[in-house]
Amino acid sequence: MPPSSAHAIVGFMETLTEIASVIARHVSKDGFQATPIERVTLVRSSTVTMPMPNVYRPQLCLVAQGHKEVTLGGRVFRYAPGRYGVVTYDLPVIGHVIEATPDKPYLCLYIDFDPIMLGELASRVPPPPEAPSLPIGKTVSDASAALLDAALRLLRLLDDPAALPVLAPLAEQEILYRLLAGPDGARMRHITFSQGRVAQVGRAIAWIGKHFRERFSIERLAAEVGMSPSSLHEHFRAVTAMTPLQFQKQLRLQDARSLMLVQDIDVTTAALRVGYESASQFSREYRRHFGEPPARDIARLRASPGLAVVA
Repeated sequence: MPPSSAHAIVGFMETLTEIASVIARHVSKDGFQATPIERVTLVRSSTVTMPMPNVYRPQLCLVAQGHKEVTLGGRVFRYAPGRYGVVTYDLPVIGHVIEATPDKPYLCLYIDFDPIMLGELASRVPPPPEAPSLPIGKTVSDASAALLDAALRLLRLLDDPAALPVLAPLAEQEILYRLLAGPDGARMRHITFSQGRVAQVGRAIAWIGKHFRERFSIERLAAEVGMSPSSLHEHFRAVTAMTPLQFQKQLRLQDARSLMLVQDIDVTTAALRVGYESASQFSREYRRHFGEPPARDIARLRASPGLAVVA
């Protein structure tokens, strides 16, 4: 935890406790809750959950209470109270709450990044002296006291509707400033880039997001974004911890799971709809990814809907 003195630690914990209190007051049941503050979502889970797929957008996730884990490719990111995650691309992940009870639920705050606001701020905040050319598109860090204070001021506006339209943008700007000026500043700046390798990888991610149900080659994808196949493979993996084809496979499996769970589609139909030519291959890859065959996995999710809260 960043604060070093006893007084600073007490203040840090008091701020975190108040953030949790505000979130709990405005989220009465498990799940995601939109708020009157644009781009701000609150989340609650009163139980641990199963590992569930999700596609994280460029956003901040600040955990106020409870613990969760998120897996990207082969990397595991652990959240605890007072820790935050930053995502700079649309990334397929597996997340689950690993510590929560009805008396002390998991509580967190999501803020989707506004690239226009972020770009304007980035032009005024000095860049870090040294930064990796292509840092991975997700990280988890300890929040500073200043970041928590800004998050709390933003959340307090939920109880002050008259001031919300005027003060919410100011609090959001301060949060973005704290991120730009902190250890994730270089990563945050990549959201605003329109040229170079960062932008090309971003376009590759977006292209796969639109075409993941189709068959494609690395050569075709590289041509779409103006890179050589070898350069695309190297830089794509640096950002996503996956190859482009592994990225595509995760999107297909996540989409198929959602189709079976929400639309009650059978295994073979779901496999064909997301682009698999063989239902048996789909079932093998599904089991490898989610730990159980498709039919058994979906039956378990339907039997215990509380375990299926996306973290």
